[in-house]
Amino acid sequence: MVRLRVLTADDWPLWREARLAALTEAPHAFVARLADWHRGGEEQWRVRFAMPGAHHVLAVLDDGRTAGTARGVPSGGDVCELRSVWVAAGARGHGVGGRLVAEVEAWARRSGAAALRLTVVPGNEPAVELYRRHGFVLADDPGAPLPDGTGRELVMVKQLRRPAPRAGRTRSGPPRGRPS
Repeated sequence: MVRLRVLTADDWPLWREARLAALTEAPHAFVARLADWHRGGEEQWRVRFAMPGAHHVLAVLDDGRTAGTARGVPSGGDVCELRSVWVAAGARGHGVGGRLVAEVEAWARRSGAAALRLTVVPGNEPAVELYRRHGFVLADDPGAPLPDGTGRELVMVKQLRRPAPRAGRTRSGPPRGRPS
């Protein structure tokens, strides 16, 4: 059995432990590198929780072991981002990733977001398939360049609600009138 726990700023040691485990176990899945975070002190980890409105989720097994992580962050306008998704090797295939994605999506909806956006490293097909199962589609946006210069991150997005109409428009669809 897995339960989800929303972390607070005081839980930064739990996030640190999980994030280091993720970067150790699945370095191919992240742009961040273990060396970037391993030497980080308490201050570096607390900064993660200083972002107003961020949502950090830890999946925990009944025996107390960490099963996964996910993070939601506001990214401006009416878009939120899904970040830091990881499922521990022993917990994969049991719906943990889906629960984490659904939790961050619910947070984004409560935040009023029209869309939830994410980036994924090319070649991480299990992650791409997880996101597709949850309604994400590849976006036309070019992702950020990968640190090794071999390509770009893939951008995926899920519409959560219709964007607000532009000023001056009150309805959508073709103009009505008599056929010509």
